[in-house]
Amino acid sequence: LQIEMRDGVSIPVRIYKPSDEDKLPLIVYYHGGGFVLRSIDSHDRVCRRIAKMNNAVVVSVGYRLAPEWKFPTPHQDCYDAMIWAANNANSFGADSSQLVVMGDSAGGNLATVVSRMSRDLGGPKILAQVLIYPTSDARLGHASIEKYGKGYLLTKELIEWFIAHYARKEEDVLDPDFSPLLAEDLSNMPPAFIFTEEYDPLKDEAIAYAEKLK
Repeated sequence: LQIEMRDGVSIPVRIYKPSDEDKLPLIVYYHGGGFVLRSIDSHDRVCRRIAKMNNAVVVSVGYRLAPEWKFPTPHQDCYDAMIWAANNANSFGADSSQLVVMGDSAGGNLATVVSRMSRDLGGPKILAQVLIYPTSDARLGHASIEKYGKGYLLTKELIEWFIAHYARKEEDVLDPDFSPLLAEDLSNMPPAFIFTEEYDPLKDEAIAYAEKLK
């Protein structure tokens, strides 16, 4: 489907329903790709598997990408899409009272920022946030960035390239919507499952974010 965002532009969403049951849990999924790459197509198999294994409706969000659409447009798209999914859940057999947000890498960043936005803006209650090797601190000061920043698929150079394409100005990296680890208040956030990898340059910031949520 195409759904309309706050500025009148439409973005795609893809809905996965694993059965004919009603009132299934609702998972809103945000793909990774450094805010620059990937799409709902690149994550099609992932979302099919999540829907089937959890017997849940998955709404995969095709948020707008940098550099054409810089920060904070993707975050706004993801929040607006979550609101749309919750408001329209009944029409595709989902239960908005069982709402989970989920994403990988940049998508993990988007999922946790959407969770905080929903808390602060009086949006739908989110039962859980599932953050798969999320990026949480664009300052790039954690040890794992240097230790695993070369030779393990995702490189420090590529992360810097993503940030340069996504940020409007250098100060954006200090915005808690860009770097959620820098948020002052993380109280009353949805319970979080955070997954990271041993040789991931993002590992230490994911762990730091988990500790701050605690």
